[in-house]
Amino acid sequence: MLPLQDQPALTLHRCVMLPLTYRRISRPDCVLAGIKLLHTAIWAALAGSILALPVAAFTRRFHWALVLTVVVVCECAVLAANRGRCQLTDWAAPFTEDREANFDIYLPGWLARNNKAIFGTLFVVNELIVLWRWLVRP
Repeated sequence: MLPLQDQPALTLHRCVMLPLTYRRISRPDCVLAGIKLLHTAIWAALAGSILALPVAAFTRRFHWALVLTVVVVCECAVLAANRGRCQLTDWAAPFTEDREANFDIYLPGWLARNNKAIFGTLFVVNELIVLWRWLVRP
């Protein structure tokens, strides 16, 4: 094993984490960066699921459309159970005083503010596309 000073360090949003063998997150900005990274990855997977629905519909892969729909509906259920608020937002709140719309996710502020309206509308429209393609089977 390499000595501590010779091991590569990981960097994540203005903080340097110790080498892999000494993983310790002690600074609040490092914890916040990790939560933001996780939140952004989950958001990207869900946004990708919504955007993939018309592709599944037009390629007539309705089983994939069903899987994507179930994933998004499960996330909606989690949000509904938490009164419309993402649980990761609650996790990130103790680590910063910032309460901008994007304090807990790596998204532009306008997108973070309007996320539910934009992707909710896209989800409904894309589900209608899936339904239309399913009903007009060749």
